[in-house]
Amino acid sequence: MQPRTRLGFAAATVSLVAVFAASGSPIPLYERYRVQDGLTTGDLSIAAVSYFVAVMVSLVVLGRLSDHLGRRTVSLAAVALAAVGSLALLDVTGLSVLVTGRVLHGVACGLASSALTTYVVDLAPDRPRWLAAATAAGSPLIGLTLGALGTGALAEHGPAPERTPYLVVTAVLAVCAALLVGSPEPVGRRSGAFASLRPRVSLPPATRPLLPAAIAVFCATWALGGFYQAFSPTIAARDLGTDSTLVAGTVFAAFMAPYAFGGPLTGRLAAGAAQRLGIVVFALAVTGVVVGLHTGSVVTVVLCGVVAGAGQGAAFTGTMRGLLARTDPAERAGLMATVYLFSYGGAAVPSLVAGRLSATLELSWIAVGYAALALLAVGVVLGSSARPRARVGARP
Repeated sequence: MQPRTRLGFAAATVSLVAVFAASGSPIPLYERYRVQDGLTTGDLSIAAVSYFVAVMVSLVVLGRLSDHLGRRTVSLAAVALAAVGSLALLDVTGLSVLVTGRVLHGVACGLASSALTTYVVDLAPDRPRWLAAATAAGSPLIGLTLGALGTGALAEHGPAPERTPYLVVTAVLAVCAALLVGSPEPVGRRSGAFASLRPRVSLPPATRPLLPAAIAVFCATWALGGFYQAFSPTIAARDLGTDSTLVAGTVFAAFMAPYAFGGPLTGRLAAGAAQRLGIVVFALAVTGVVVGLHTGSVVTVVLCGVVAGAGQGAAFTGTMRGLLARTDPAERAGLMATVYLFSYGGAAVPSLVAGRLSATLELSWIAVGYAALALLAVGVVLGSSARPRARVGARP
C-alpha cells in the first residue's frame, strides 16, 4: 500500500468521524435548549427527525455524485457543510435555529455516508478483511460518540458551554479539509453528474437476496440510535435524576462507542454468522435497557447500552461485509447511499412516532416499542438465514 494511499485512507476515515462528530455535538445540549428556550420533548424529536430527513434526501439526490465528480471533491463539500452547520448553532434561540443547524448537519452526513464511506472502502488495505466494512460502518457512530462526549465535557467544565463545542469541532473539520486536499483521488471525473441527481435507490442485483435481513438490521439498530439521539439528555434528567451534560453524553456514548468493537470481535466469523449473533445480542440488550429505565437503574441502562452497541456493531458490520462481497467497485457509492437511506429511515420514523407519544407517555414505556422492533428484527434475520436463497454465511 503506497504512503499516499495510506494518508488518503487515514484522512477519509478521520474526516468521516469528524463530520459525524459535528452532528453528535448538539445532542448533550438538548436538555439545556429545552429548559432555557422553552422547547418540548416533541420539539427535540422534530429536530432529530429534521436531521434524519435531511440525510435521507441528501442520500437519494446526492448519493451517486462522487462517482462523477470524484470522492475527494464531494468529501470536501461534506466537511464544509458540517462546519457551516456547527457555526449556525453558535446561538440557538429557538427551534428554527436548531432545525437549521441540524438540516445542514444532515446534508453533510448524507454526503459523507456516500462519498466518504466509499472513499474509505476504495483506499482501505486488503487485510484484515473486515477493516473496510468495519471502518466505513463504524466511523459514523464513533464520530457521534466523540461529538457527544466532547460537548458533554466542554459544556460541563469549559468556557462558553453552548459555543465552545461548535468552535472546536469546526477547527477539527478545517484540519480534515487540509488532509483531504493532499489525498489521492481513486475515481476519475466522468460525465453525467447532473443526471445522477435524479432521485434513485441503487441496489446491485447480487445483493437483493440479502435485503430482508439487511433492512431489518439497519432499521432496528438505527432506530435505537435515533431514540438515544433525541432523548438521552431527557433520560439523564428525568429517569436518572441528573442535568449533567457529561452524564447525558455518557448515556449516549454508552450505546454508540462499543459499536467499534463489534466488527473486530466477530471478524473471524462468516458475515452471516456475525449478523445473526449481533442482532440477537442487540435485542437482548435493548430489553435490558428497557428494564433499567423502568427501575431507574443507571448501571443497568449504561451496561446494557454498552452491550447493545457492541451487538449493533457486529450485526451492522456483518451485514455490510455480506453486501460489499457482492458489489463491484463502480456500484459502491450507490450501495452505501442505499444502506444509509434504510438506516436513517429506520431512525426517523420511530423518532417521529416517539416524539408524538412523549407528550402522553413516559420514555421508559416508549422504549418498549424499540425492544419490540429489535425482537422483530431477530425474527426476520433468523427466518431469512433459514431460506437457501438468503444465506449470507459465505466469507467475503
